[in-house]
Amino acid sequence: MTISSTIDEYLRKRLKPVEGVIPQLAGIEMFGNSIPAANADGDLFEYINFQQRYNIDARIGRANKLARQYLEPPPDGLTTSTVVDAHLQWLKSRPDYNSNKAAQYRMAKSSEQLRIAENLHELYTTAGVLLVDAQGHGSVAAKIASTVHDTFHTAMLCELDSNGKTTADVFEILNLRLAQSVTARNALGFDTENNTREIATMVYGEIRPEGLFRFVNFGHPPPIVFSAELGKFMDIGRDRMVQFPSLGLEIPEDHPDRSRYVSIMLRPKQITASDLDEITLMNIGDIIFLYTDGVYDGDDEQDRQEIEHIFRECKGKPARDICTAILDYALRNDEHLIQTGELDRIDDKTVFIIKRVTAPDIPNLTIATSSSNGPGIHQ
Repeated sequence: MTISSTIDEYLRKRLKPVEGVIPQLAGIEMFGNSIPAANADGDLFEYINFQQRYNIDARIGRANKLARQYLEPPPDGLTTSTVVDAHLQWLKSRPDYNSNKAAQYRMAKSSEQLRIAENLHELYTTAGVLLVDAQGHGSVAAKIASTVHDTFHTAMLCELDSNGKTTADVFEILNLRLAQSVTARNALGFDTENNTREIATMVYGEIRPEGLFRFVNFGHPPPIVFSAELGKFMDIGRDRMVQFPSLGLEIPEDHPDRSRYVSIMLRPKQITASDLDEITLMNIGDIIFLYTDGVYDGDDEQDRQEIEHIFRECKGKPARDICTAILDYALRNDEHLIQTGELDRIDDKTVFIIKRVTAPDIPNLTIATSSSNGPGIHQ
C-alpha cells in the first residue's frame, strides 16, 4: 500500500461517521450516507450528537458552580481565584473603580453562567447535522473537508464554554479559516502562481423534537422539503432564504482582520441570528432532504421530478431506505455518464434525510420557512 492510498483511507474514514453516533431524538429519524467519486471524499457529513460528544451534565454542573464562585471574593491569602477575580484586580488599578462596579460585575458574570447552564440543558433535545462539499476530488478535496471538520469542532468547544449553544460566531470562524490570507501561506493558503482558491460549500443545521430545523447555508444547494400528505416537494420560499457564498469567498467589512484576507465580495456585517433560516416539519412522514451536487445540483427540473418520484414511492420507509434509494438513483446517473464519456461530471455524492416519524404535541403548525430569531442557532 502506498503512502498516498494510506492517507486517502485515513481521510475517507474520518470524514464518514459511524452509525453509533446517530442522535436519538424524540419524533425525528435521520440517516445519511456518502459515496466518493475517487479514493478520498471531498464530501463530509456528520451527525452532531451533543449528548454523546459532550458531557452535558458535567458542563451544566460547572456552569452552576462558577455562577456561585463568581459571587464570592477569593479566599484569604489569595489575590485571585477565578477569572472574575483577575478582572477585578485589573479594575482596581483604574481611577474610576468603586465597590459598586465590582459587585455589579460579579452579578453579571454569575448570571452569564446561569444562562449558559440553561442553554446547555436544551442540548439534551437538540441534534445537529453538518454537510460540506469541497471542490474537486481525491486527497486535496478531502483535506479541505477535513479542515472544515476540525475547525468546526474546535469552534464548538469554545462556543459551549462561552455560550452553551451554537452561535453565528462559529460560522464566521469557519468562513475565515477557508479565506485566502494575504500575509501567509497555510494548508489552504494563497497560490501565488495561478491564484486558484480552495472552495467548499457548507450547510449546518440543528433539529428539535417539535420539527424545527434551523440552518445556515454557504453556497450549498438548499434543503428540500417533501410533504408526505401531498406527496410532493414543497415551495418553501427558496428566493427568501439567506445564502452566503461558499466558505472563504466573502469577508464581512466589519471584521477586524478584513484587510488580512482576500475577499471576492464584501458583506456589510458579520452573521447574526437573523441571517439563519428555519424549516418546521409538523406532519408525520414529512422529510427534509439535504444533499450535495453529485446527487442533485438544485436546478435540473428533470432530476427534481425523478427524485420527487422516489420520495413518493419511499415515503413510508425508514430514513435509511430513502437515503439508499436516492443514492442508487445517483449511481444510475453515473453509469449513463460513463457510457457517454462524461467522466468529469461524476462527483462525490452525499444524501442526508431528516424525517418526522411521530406527531408533535404542538397544535396548528405547518411546514414553513423564515429568517427569524427563534430557538436553535443563536447570536
